Amino acid sequence: MKSFKLYSLEVVEDDKSVEVPLTDGLIINKEDDRYTWLLEAYTDLSLYDYFKKISEQDRDIIVEAVITKKENDPAYFQTKICSLTKFENYISVLFEGHLRRNKSDYAELLLDVLLQKGLDGPELLNEFREKMQSKPKIKANNR
Repeated sequence: MKSFKLYSLEVVEDDKSVEVPLTDGLIINKEDDRYTWLLEAYTDLSLYDYFKKISEQDRDIIVEAVITKKENDPAYFQTKICSLTKFENYISVLFEGHLRRNKSDYAELLLDVLLQKGLDGPELLNEFREKMQSKPKIKANNR
């Protein structure tokens, strides 16, 4: 197994995404024969009802995770909530899932957004370089 710091986490729904403000987070590659990953988000108590509803529906959700540091490309996981624990001021949400390799990577998504804006030539290249450094969120409907 290998563990990493979970830098940021976002739940991606069809028409929106929900940013999960992390107090702390951990992601573990179990390195098993099923290529399973565990993601634990320690976050604000205000999200308890949101995650409880998803958990009760026992449905798959896509999460976008940035691992270790902001500059890293986000990775997409198809997950289920396997544990939801309430503390006094925070909650712990444990996701189990698999890396989605068929999802376009961040650079391709960003390039598509910039092309849709009508950018080309040097303007496209400059904007692309700047955004690859700053890694702004790309809206779910652009995925």
